[in-house]
Amino acid sequence: MEDYNKIIESLGVKFVRARNIQILQPITIRNFYDVQNSLTILYDGEVSFGDEEPVKIDKGDMLFIPGGKHATVTYGNKAMSKPVSNEEFMTNRDAYFQAVNDPDKIGNLSNSFGLISFEAKVFDTVNFFTSLDIPPFVIKYSEGIAQTINQILREDMTDTAGKGRIIKIKTEEVVIEIIRYILEHKLFVEQLVTNSTYFKDPRLIDIFAYIKDNLGGDLSNKVLANVANVSEDYVGQYFKMLTQINPQDYIEYQRMEKAVDLLRTSKKSIRAIGAEVGYKDTAYFCRRFKMMFGIPAGKMRRRESLMNV
Repeated sequence: MEDYNKIIESLGVKFVRARNIQILQPITIRNFYDVQNSLTILYDGEVSFGDEEPVKIDKGDMLFIPGGKHATVTYGNKAMSKPVSNEEFMTNRDAYFQAVNDPDKIGNLSNSFGLISFEAKVFDTVNFFTSLDIPPFVIKYSEGIAQTINQILREDMTDTAGKGRIIKIKTEEVVIEIIRYILEHKLFVEQLVTNSTYFKDPRLIDIFAYIKDNLGGDLSNKVLANVANVSEDYVGQYFKMLTQINPQDYIEYQRMEKAVDLLRTSKKSIRAIGAEVGYKDTAYFCRRFKMMFGIPAGKMRRRESLMNV
């Protein structure tokens, strides 16, 4: 337990956004993907996830989707739902969802859910839940987590002094409660044992930090080997042994995550964003972006996220 306390203490949590959403018509989103973690609480109606044997979420329960994980999610009655791709949903989301910004309507609308999105990074570098390689899962009703989500939604809809600080504190509470839920219910035991050990390795943390600070530069295995003070031939094996992923795949994910952030928060051109995250060839950057997220970079900019309705 001491190791997890250290991990929690090292977490940098960042609130991204929150929405209270009413489902206008049933929809099944195939291959849903976002770089941020998302937590959905069902207030009324139906939500399920999964392909062959969908898991239905009960009223009051929550669906947690780690950032970077693909999932098929159905909002509304699955038998009546329209199956769409992630790209199609993003293009026509207003036909399926309506954001309701009245605090008094939180939890009081038919066919509705609340959703918050956030980052949780160890040493402000490694996406914690993504690195554990855990799938989307259901958190059974928890009054504490539900109240905290509702507080975040309510604060985000108001314009009162200190709301940013309160949202930050409450988002940190949500992250800790998710970790506690995983540990208390003994979920993903093997993944936790296998994928949490690298947080103790200072050389690997140095590599993570260097990658974060140099996404636009040379991140070849030769450079990483010098950072970790190991041989070029060994660095790839060393990285994969501890993280279960090869370093170049990890680097591409970090570059794409940064690209999404720039698309959402800046007015830089796609060419400029690609160059800033290490892609000299814009066409290649666009191909890799669509391959990872299922939509062109331009559409990611326009829709921002699932919750931006």
